[in-house]
Amino acid sequence: MQATRLTLICHARTVAQKLARFPTDEPVEMDWQSARGARAVLFNKPPRLLCGPERRTRETAELFGNDAQIVAALGDCDFGRWKGLRIDEVQKSEPEALQAWLDDPHSTAHGGESVMRLGQRVADWLTTLEATPGHIVAITHPFVIRAVLTQVLQSTAFNLIDVEPLSAIELRFTGRWRLRLIDTIVEGAP
Repeated sequence: MQATRLTLICHARTVAQKLARFPTDEPVEMDWQSARGARAVLFNKPPRLLCGPERRTRETAELFGNDAQIVAALGDCDFGRWKGLRIDEVQKSEPEALQAWLDDPHSTAHGGESVMRLGQRVADWLTTLEATPGHIVAITHPFVIRAVLTQVLQSTAFNLIDVEPLSAIELRFTGRWRLRLIDTIVEGAP
């Protein structure tokens, strides 16, 4: 049985991340066009490249290759009416709603997607990959990566996981998903 190898990579930094805002469909902060393909050297042979539908994941995917397939399941969590707002603004205007959302994975206090629903979405997507041997690289969002980790590790520690821009994790499926930490440092790569 050939293994499914899934590398999840967080998109490059955005202004929203820098300013502690809930994301919108914003671009990445770096000059991704001049760095196009620069990170493709991370892989011995070209993997199947996937990305979320948002601009920031599509631009980041260009660093790894130019043939990324857009996958809706890799889309960011829907933050509802909080999109574009600073977290401290929400803390001031809707403190109870924000706390409910942080405490309860079923909460949709913002009018968007709950963490539980996001987790189910990524669990369903992972299931579709189990019969797909070979290497898949997916450029996605911190919330999606956190949701994948809680699914694979069968954990409820969603809010205890930090995912930095351009960080990566690797999962392998050979009858069950396993987490594998990898080195993604390439000298001179953006």
